[in-house]
Amino acid sequence: MTNRLARCLPIQRLLILWLLAGPLAVVTNGSARADDESAAFQAVISAQLDAFRRDDWPAAFGYASPAIRDQFGDPDQFRRMVMDGYLPVARPRIFEYEPATVVDGRPTQPVFVVGPDGIAHRALYFMEPQPDGGWLIDGCMLLPVPDRTT
Repeated sequence: MTNRLARCLPIQRLLILWLLAGPLAVVTNGSARADDESAAFQAVISAQLDAFRRDDWPAAFGYASPAIRDQFGDPDQFRRMVMDGYLPVARPRIFEYEPATVVDGRPTQPVFVVGPDGIAHRALYFMEPQPDGGWLIDGCMLLPVPDRTT
């Protein structure tokens, strides 16, 4: 847990810069490969979102990286974490993909999301490549979006 927390601290500094100046490095730069990766990110995130909506927690858990699955152990622990800390992505009113980017060397899919309470957030989904060529979600960070509520 300490290593994961230490790994996040540089990301938080970069996120502040990203929020002030825009994406650090845009993945979707027009190349076919970058477009495929962005589409793959969105497909995985959308599949997890669909699983959240169906309350299919084993399926939702399956879209998490091995490290995330190891951290939470089972779908029920994962469900508790998501419902306690990530309700805006579990039960969004609005969920809009933004251009994919790289944050601290990690492929990242930002999403503008408005939670059930009407408060806007930017969800940063950190994506992890898998040996089979696919992608899984290796964490999500919610950042408030000032002055945007619905």
